[in-house]
Amino acid sequence: MNWLEDRIHAVLQGAAVGDALGGAIEGWSPEQIQERHNGPVTGIVGPFYENWKTARPIAPYYKGDGHITDDTLMTHALVEVYAQAQRHLDAYDIATYLVPKMMNEIRWVPEFDAEATLLQRVFLAEKWIVAKLHYGHQDPREAGVGNIVNCGAAMYMAPVGIVNAGNPRAAYLEGLDLAGTHQWSYGREAAGIFAAAVAAALQPEATAQTIFNTCLELAHDGTRAALEAMLDVVEQARKDGVVTDQTELNRRLRDGIRPFDTVGETYREPAMDARRASRTKSIEELPVALGLVLAHQGDFVASVLGATNYGRDADSIATMAGSICAALGGTPVIPQEWIQTVEQASKISIGPVADSLYTVTRTILSDDLERTRAEAHVTAQLLGE
Repeated sequence: MNWLEDRIHAVLQGAAVGDALGGAIEGWSPEQIQERHNGPVTGIVGPFYENWKTARPIAPYYKGDGHITDDTLMTHALVEVYAQAQRHLDAYDIATYLVPKMMNEIRWVPEFDAEATLLQRVFLAEKWIVAKLHYGHQDPREAGVGNIVNCGAAMYMAPVGIVNAGNPRAAYLEGLDLAGTHQWSYGREAAGIFAAAVAAALQPEATAQTIFNTCLELAHDGTRAALEAMLDVVEQARKDGVVTDQTELNRRLRDGIRPFDTVGETYREPAMDARRASRTKSIEELPVALGLVLAHQGDFVASVLGATNYGRDADSIATMAGSICAALGGTPVIPQEWIQTVEQASKISIGPVADSLYTVTRTILSDDLERTRAEAHVTAQLLGE
């Protein structure tokens, strides 16, 4: 397995593992997590409630025991779209390829412990894609306008970063275009920045710092301000010697993101202005994930467990942190027992999905190289060189 192939396998493995670890405690506070598990979560755990089928507010979702959530299901569906198209995607491809998959294709949904369509599983903000594109016949480039602003588009953008490996700006722009079918405002911005983070992590000399710097350079409005706040938190935590104190680091990250977060302190009881469009706000998940990656210098286990124990939307935070760290370190950094448990419990096989993405990525990057050479020739002619 060559370097790029290994990294692609790692990103999809890291995303799924983070998703499964965080999914078990999604929506709970750090204090509730520690009380339930007699301390911080250190690996794959069972459901928060044993009677998950009827317990509120969890029912009917079987979260825990290594089950992936819609973050991974949507990520794999996007991989399938790239495999169908065999090229870079645009907003129209979401309407052409992804929407029919969501509506019509039956797949195993671990949280249901049954087969279902993606449309049946995803949250209301993701059902929006089908409502606006299939039933509403909206222009795909604008369909996300008016939706609940959340991390729903960002959570599955890792494949966009992969097919733009080494070119974060291109990943950012492609991510923005695709996410326009689904999200707007800072939800759309986060999707582009997450794609850019994965692409930046796939540069051969990348570090956690270079990834963060790239995201900071590309980000706009509240997302950029939130990243700056995360940088301040991490730098101060290093000075104070508390980076390895995960409880304290997470508390500081939460304090830092609070001015940009619209959801509010009680995650399951959103504030009145929660998830509304704004130029000054940010989703919580992406800046916190990047803050954890930076604080732990790209260490996969520390970043993913940090994201898991952060609580709140832990599955998406851990999915993003896991994707970035795995892109940086490759498959050796991911505990194999976690991968095996997730694959067995979720009844998925990540290898074939990664193989498919590797094949189409090579095709896309080769096409990009030819196009770049042709464009360089034209540019030289225009300049008289």
